[in-house]
Amino acid sequence: MPAAKKAAPAKKAAAPAKKAAPAKKAAAQPTVTLKQLAAGVAAAHDISKKLAEAVLDDLVTATAQHLKQGDKVRLTGLGILQVRERAARMGRNPATGAQIQIAASKKIAFRPAKELKESV
Repeated sequence: MPAAKKAAPAKKAAAPAKKAAPAKKAAAQPTVTLKQLAAGVAAAHDISKKLAEAVLDDLVTATAQHLKQGDKVRLTGLGILQVRERAARMGRNPATGAQIQIAASKKIAFRPAKELKESV
């Protein structure tokens, strides 16, 4: 019986370390995919999932084409997507601390609509 009493405290000391690791997984937010959005649209409008996926795929394709042309894309209730130019600049390598030149680039910027901001 004395051996059982010694083993119990060792298990209790190890238990808190195991409980801390799953806490990080619980904080992760779920990712909604385009297929999941299409399924929701299909259910809401009584159309097939395949048709809803095709419509959303076309929306993504059309949006990308307009952004390549330099157009702003306004999705009412969601926000505005636009391409912005980033100037060349000096940066620093975090591993070595050496300065490096970062080339000019383009990025896609998103500005949420007022309705979206207020709903979140």
